[in-house]
Amino acid sequence: MSELSRSSGVPVATIKYYLREGLLPQGEATAVNQADYSELHLRRLRLIRALVGVRGLSVSGAKEVLAGVSAHVSDMHQMLGIVLGARPVDKAAAKPSRTAVDEVDELVKAVDWQVSDHAPAKQVIAETLTTLRSLGVDVDWQTLLPYAELARRTATLDLDQLQDTDDPLDRAERAVVLTVLLEPVLLSLRRLAQENESARRYGA
Repeated sequence: MSELSRSSGVPVATIKYYLREGLLPQGEATAVNQADYSELHLRRLRLIRALVGVRGLSVSGAKEVLAGVSAHVSDMHQMLGIVLGARPVDKAAAKPSRTAVDEVDELVKAVDWQVSDHAPAKQVIAETLTTLRSLGVDVDWQTLLPYAELARRTATLDLDQLQDTDDPLDRAERAVVLTVLLEPVLLSLRRLAQENESARRYGA
């Protein structure tokens, strides 16, 4: 365990906690108080750190994602469904209005997307529309259509990269990275692009 701690940068106490909570599988026992940990343990530990530390999931949320990924490594659509259902903890948002919820359904219908009625992302969009309107911002679902097209193209790029390997574990890890952990990068790229566009339009 001490070697696993050194390799991953995760304290021994935290590794023991993850083992107790079932996020990390037990090592192969070699003595009463000793066990061997493989490269698979190191990869799983890095994934846990990314989900909890980068994405902001709770330990229970990360456990649910990892369990879902492990159970559906042979069914990519089911596995992605588990991953995409993950939401960060401590999310403060306005309760969505019925109008906003209905508009999100209109948006999904307009772009002809096959998504679950209970997809968490739909709730996020409805919450955001409700918050924007409470601030007097005139936004409706049709405003989001061009953004939906950009999102579709991004999703195509994401899932194309899952076809580069046949290893189930590698595909599962890529699914988490591309669909969950890359989101802050996409947001940051948008910020940089906005700064560039502002400089191009309004800069001296």
